Amino acid sequence: MSSKDNNLSEVDLSQIPSAEGYKVHIAVSDWNSEVTHALLEGAVATLKEVGVTEKDIEVVHVPGTFELPLAAKSLFKSKASDAVICLGCVIKGETDHDVYINQSVANAINQLAILSSKPVIFGVLTVNTHQQALDRCGGVHGNKGVEAAVTAVKMIRLQKDLNKPGASIGF
Repeated sequence: MSSKDNNLSEVDLSQIPSAEGYKVHIAVSDWNSEVTHALLEGAVATLKEVGVTEKDIEVVHVPGTFELPLAAKSLFKSKASDAVICLGCVIKGETDHDVYINQSVANAINQLAILSSKPVIFGVLTVNTHQQALDRCGGVHGNKGVEAAVTAVKMIRLQKDLNKPGASIGF
């Protein structure tokens, strides 16, 4: 479903599992900071609202979206993260740089999640225009940082449930 006609960030947080005790780290790109820092604000506010304490949220800043996967990997190696949220924004320009950045970052985040067996959340806006980015960081289409935080909490809960003795996904 496209977010063109929907605000997918309208989430009933009372339906989200408690995140008390969760350690969530966020890697955020400083490129397009007007957008990415708004995503960060949405993610942090949401995490706090569902029970993650300020001391259990750590934010690291990286120069651009391309650096997010390495920052996420470093957070897993140096911190006791339950999940890492990666926030960035790549706006299409005159060249195909956006295609290479977006595909590389998406693939790296996916591989890191699989290899680490920990949630690594893709909170990267891949838009054609600056206005589309603004619409998705607190505008008419909500704040994708909120959605990334909700996804992190749900995936942590899933991991914890599946790691209970006797739980299995079939292999």
